[in-house]
Amino acid sequence: MASSNVTWHESSLSKDVRRVQNGHHSFVIWFTGLSGSGKSTAANAVAAKLYKDGISNYVLDGDNIRHGLNKDLGFSEDDRKENIRRIGEVSKLFVDSGQVVLTAFISPFQADRDIVRDLLDEDEFIEVYVKCSLEECEKRDPKGLYQKARNGLIKDFTGIDSPYEEPKNPEFVLETDRFSIEECVDQLVNYLTERNFI
Repeated sequence: MASSNVTWHESSLSKDVRRVQNGHHSFVIWFTGLSGSGKSTAANAVAAKLYKDGISNYVLDGDNIRHGLNKDLGFSEDDRKENIRRIGEVSKLFVDSGQVVLTAFISPFQADRDIVRDLLDEDEFIEVYVKCSLEECEKRDPKGLYQKARNGLIKDFTGIDSPYEEPKNPEFVLETDRFSIEECVDQLVNYLTERNFI
């Protein structure tokens, strides 16, 4: 049960001040898509490009977060929602610190992604749909998860026996089954540049 004996304490350093020190805007790039679509690969490649250009950033990856912050959560619908809620709150902290945060999470439900969007200001959330057909994701199957799900060894697996809701109006779509990771990085960085995010 949540405690009622808590009070928000204002920071002595504002988000705007931190942005000035860092020399760039802070925001979330939220990569969403099926397992094997290339979310983590794309997020890390974009992060490397931003770092090279002097933009302070950090990648939050689904598997990595489940080793620590969210290791108490499973894959039921409620646990998936809580997983994304926590990541949204952590992402907001990164934005407040003046950094760019790139998140790579299946985040299958539109409502949960919208909750994260609502935590942030209008120019602080970029939903990137990493679009890749289920057939191609299954062909790639880098962790062997689709095969396990097909064999009944994994329950509630997104795309097999648990739904994935495609983003309704993502800011950007990366088609990783049509373009190389290098091309996808260039496309997204061009988008960020044209819209003065970086």
